[in-house]
Amino acid sequence: MVTTGDLYLTVACLVVAAAAGRGWSQQLPGTWELLVQDAGIASMHSAVTRFGTVVLLDRTDIGPSRRLLPPSRCRVDPSDRLLPKLDCYAHSVHFDPATRQIRPLKIQTDTWCSSGQFLPDGTLLQTGGDLDGFKKIRAFRPCSPDDPLNLCDWEELDSPGLRAGRWYATNQILPDGSIIIVGGRAANSVEFYPPRPGSPRPFPFLADAGDAQMDNLYPYVHLLPDGNLFVFANTRAVLYDHVSGEVLREYPQLEGGPRNFPSAGSSAMLALSGDFSTAEVVVCGGAEFGVFIQRSPDTPAHGTCGRIVATAPGAAWSLETMPFARIMGDMVMLPTGEVLIINGAQSGAQGFDLATDPCLNPVLYRPAEPEGLRFMTLTPTDVPRMYHSTANLLPDGRVLVAGSNPHHFYKFQGPFPTELRLEAFSPEYLSPDRANLRPVILSVPEKVCYGEAFQVEVTVELPVVGILEVNLASAPFSTHSFSMGQRLVKLNVSPPASSPDSVVHRYSIACTAPPSGAVAPPGFYMAFVVNQGVPSVACWIQIIP
Repeated sequence: MVTTGDLYLTVACLVVAAAAGRGWSQQLPGTWELLVQDAGIASMHSAVTRFGTVVLLDRTDIGPSRRLLPPSRCRVDPSDRLLPKLDCYAHSVHFDPATRQIRPLKIQTDTWCSSGQFLPDGTLLQTGGDLDGFKKIRAFRPCSPDDPLNLCDWEELDSPGLRAGRWYATNQILPDGSIIIVGGRAANSVEFYPPRPGSPRPFPFLADAGDAQMDNLYPYVHLLPDGNLFVFANTRAVLYDHVSGEVLREYPQLEGGPRNFPSAGSSAMLALSGDFSTAEVVVCGGAEFGVFIQRSPDTPAHGTCGRIVATAPGAAWSLETMPFARIMGDMVMLPTGEVLIINGAQSGAQGFDLATDPCLNPVLYRPAEPEGLRFMTLTPTDVPRMYHSTANLLPDGRVLVAGSNPHHFYKFQGPFPTELRLEAFSPEYLSPDRANLRPVILSVPEKVCYGEAFQVEVTVELPVVGILEVNLASAPFSTHSFSMGQRLVKLNVSPPASSPDSVVHRYSIACTAPPSGAVAPPGFYMAFVVNQGVPSVACWIQIIP
């Protein structure tokens, strides 16, 4: 329920937001930085590789971009409506935040409204799309930016292909490292990579959760620490056994209208910690039902978040009110366990030219605070990030923000033009007055097995008071206001042991790796050491069976 504290906080935050609009934004936490003026493409999808580089993708049938492919790498697609003979424009790029260099990539089949997920070996698997991409599977095997050849590029897999066409589907890595692909337009089923016998497997819940405007697209899928999946679509959620194909339970409906595409909410699973038996899911924002059908871009969005303990026997939603109504917000799990809600609009729905009133202020959701005190309004950007924008956590703790193209094709004039700039948002934990708290990782294993004990060595400018957290953050696939596969695992650690002979403040932290693939599926994670809410630059660590 909405409490008096929620209403008080909402009024207070709106006052702060109004002050920000009058030029007082420097008083709010967080800073913005322009990284690249022109990335060449608008980012509909994005993912951070294990080398800290970023892959950005757009549609292939969108016409000329502002980044050319090498002449020998041009794309030929006779069915392309705008460039049917020869397409020498890049529709995907490889970005290195360290050098701010951008390299064009070639992608052959259409990735419009597709899905993705990293495999345990660090390969980005990308599935589905529109037109010739409907049943396609693609792979990007990342390479180090220090590799002098640096030739990694997209591969179109000849086999296997998708058993069912997937457009607006969701991917999630499973405890064994395989990928489940859930739903899509007119695809109320699931299938797997590698393929499993009997797939595609019908998933009637998705059809039941549909409505006249298809609010069951891009379902929110979270792997719970018991190995089952929490699947949310429209206003409903179920606990799904991906092994047997059974729905084990149905959760209460979430009030506040539809939350999935095209009604444009977002969702995140909160950090896993302790004995890893409890998982909480948050679903925030959304549009009024009918906005998409009626094409009503000025209809105000919802401003509520629902939070549920998905692993509790009597799970029920609790409602909180955000400082701003928001659709198309991206929820980014920070290394601290807090959630950044960024991008989007305050009215309309997802779709071409279907939203107005951009929401320029990010909001920090602090799950450990008391209800009514969990939201903090942050410094606004001056770049509207509307439909087809993305946000990803970087290993240095910043959040890369990209994209925004609410038009059928590239359009650089008029309201909400196609956005090619890349920005980074730095949360307050990166402010200069906290630099002396920021740990520096000296050593961490490259690989660990489940349940393995290991050591992390760090230095900190000031003596450490309390516990140094070691938190593992996955690298999700960001698209359409949902980060597929996103999770943060807080490891069980011992108090830091100092090295008395060290000139600097050096510490050793004894850690225990996650107990199973249900808690942390195999693959590469950003390992952050967090000191009093201030994270280190991450080192990549691979969890192996």
